[in-house]
Amino acid sequence: MLKHSFFHHSINQESKSFDFILVVTLVIVAIVLLGNVPLLWMNYYLGADSLASLTKMISMNGVFMLLLFPFVIGFLTMLIAHRFILKQSLLLLFTVREKFDWKRFWFAFVIWGAFLIGNLLIASLSGQPIYFQPKWPSFFILTIISFLILPLQTTFEELFFRSFLHKVFSKLFKKGIVSVVLTGVLFGLMHGANPEVEKIGSVLLLFYIFTGVFLGLIVLMDDGLELSMGYHAVNNIFAALILTNDWQAFQTDALFVDKSPPAFGMENVLTLILIQPLLLYLFSKRYKWMNWKERLLS
Repeated sequence: MLKHSFFHHSINQESKSFDFILVVTLVIVAIVLLGNVPLLWMNYYLGADSLASLTKMISMNGVFMLLLFPFVIGFLTMLIAHRFILKQSLLLLFTVREKFDWKRFWFAFVIWGAFLIGNLLIASLSGQPIYFQPKWPSFFILTIISFLILPLQTTFEELFFRSFLHKVFSKLFKKGIVSVVLTGVLFGLMHGANPEVEKIGSVLLLFYIFTGVFLGLIVLMDDGLELSMGYHAVNNIFAALILTNDWQAFQTDALFVDKSPPAFGMENVLTLILIQPLLLYLFSKRYKWMNWKERLLS
């Protein structure tokens, strides 16, 4: 493992296997038990038997907040565990730079956001059944949730998969590529319970897995989470705030609704085989990534 890498510096070499197991256990318990308490209580209190019926009772934004709450708990648990169990500074959970590089974050945010908006325009102009259906009072509240709460969900996933688990696997297997692949697979499998996977099929799991590998490569080469956090944040904000459908995991009052049936479309294929590789190339040139072979194989 490279002496100067994010994974070398941002893990306490004195940490024992028990510490890592304890962190994973705490995160899972916090999410499953504490994080779901508000949702379970609301279902019980209001007598709701499904998310659809609960939505009618408390609003779509209310249910969205309840679904995000476990990830907020997971985010806070990761910070506490990293500081007090692994005994590392919180900055090292995000980057080895002297401070968090917001320019990197916003660069990835804007680049991927521009692509998503461009793809929406192309899909609309090509006749795809996308409709502008704003519900302004709800949308304004959704905007606040999307920019203040939703990034905690994406940041938690980056912290857990691309920071914590990457470090654990790097310490165990001593090869960056193994860590990238393993965390990518786990990231994809985590999405296996999403309703869109049931609708589209297991091919969508491959999309999540390869996206996880893509994000893992970014973190491995860039020595920090800034780029992956920006990409992940705008991706989910776009899905919640700009374009939604009636079969994805998060149901929201977004500006646009796609009435297309569930399918693994050409945009998904192009994202994997063209757009993500181009982004890797762009990032590598902009941030002068070197020693690909050494980082992947050592």
